[in-house]
This record gives sequence, C-alpha cells and structure tokens, in this order.
Amino acid sequence: MIELTHEVRGDALILRPKKRIDSSTAKSFEEQANVLVDAGAKKVVIDFSEVDYISSAGLRVVLTTAKRVKAAGGALTLSGVTSNVKEVFDVSGFASIFGMHDSVEQAISSLNG
Repeated sequence: MIELTHEVRGDALILRPKKRIDSSTAKSFEEQANVLVDAGAKKVVIDFSEVDYISSAGLRVVLTTAKRVKAAGGALTLSGVTSNVKEVFDVSGFASIFGMHDSVEQAISSLNG
C-alpha cells in the first residue's frame, strides 16, 4: 500500500505519493488515483517531491492515469521530480511525454496555459 495524499487547488488535483512507486505499491497508487480522477478532475499534477524510487510498474501507472485524465478531457503533468526518479523518466523516454516542473505552482500554471 502506498501512502498517497492529495489536495485540490482551484480546479487542479494534486496527487502526492510518498517513497516508492514499484510493483508492490503501483496497484494501490492506481486505485487511489482512479477514484480521485473519476470524481471529475480535469487538471492533475503528480508531485514527486517525496518519491525516491519509481519502477517500470510505477511508470505504467503514471501513463495509465494520464490516459484516463486525457480521456476525460483533461491533462496531467509532473512536479518536484527528484534526480533519481527523473533519470528513470529520461531513460524510459517518458520525460518527453510528461511536462516536468520544479514546483506544483509551475505545474498548475502550465495546465492553465
């Protein structure tokens, strides 16, 4: 089970997973994110500032969450991606798919642009 907190700022949903998104926590992350996204979020930011590891299972969940948001007419972006997590996004080619921003505020601003 992953520790996942969230908040809503204006019309943006901010998801804040903690520690690791791997094969043992990805399903929990996906289930919790789906409930929040299905509640009507159109602008979603995943704040990675407290994540120190992501596996391929974690990448898959980020991708499926983004597809779910897009199918609902919204967009998803990332913020606070730590260097070791960013490296996984870079190597996998996922960095070019998702916007990466230094702060939640910058991420929200990019979704409003």
